Amino acid sequence: MITAEAVPFAGLDAATAYACWRLRQDVFVVEQACPYADLDGRDDEPGTRHVVLREDERVVGYGRVLDDGAVWRIGRVVLAPSARGRGLADVVMDTALQVCRGRDVVLDAQAPLQGWYASHGFVVDGEEFLEDGIPHVPMRRPHA
Repeated sequence: MITAEAVPFAGLDAATAYACWRLRQDVFVVEQACPYADLDGRDDEPGTRHVVLREDERVVGYGRVLDDGAVWRIGRVVLAPSARGRGLADVVMDTALQVCRGRDVVLDAQAPLQGWYASHGFVVDGEEFLEDGIPHVPMRRPHA
């Protein structure tokens, strides 16, 4: 069974938090060979929401919504290899977008995923740039 929820930091039990951080590390740092400071001090901010995707109680997807004041910022969208290719990233994004009310939503998309983000209403909002050696594109989704 697939479930998704968006919870504040205080709503994450220790095992879930560990599984989320481990997934982020396994994909962004190890798989993409990109050492960077994933634990950036924003996970425990009061306005942050953690989108946790589970399959049979195992964390297989994650996304983070940050309250950046004038805008919402989505990031750290990730799926475990076992969860890819089944449309589950859409579940993560749809759950994240449910949190983002009343303001534009921004994100920095890895360039090859620009079309997928566009399918969720995002448009390119700036020039492509390199972040940790990976091409990214700033994107924005105007609030309805």
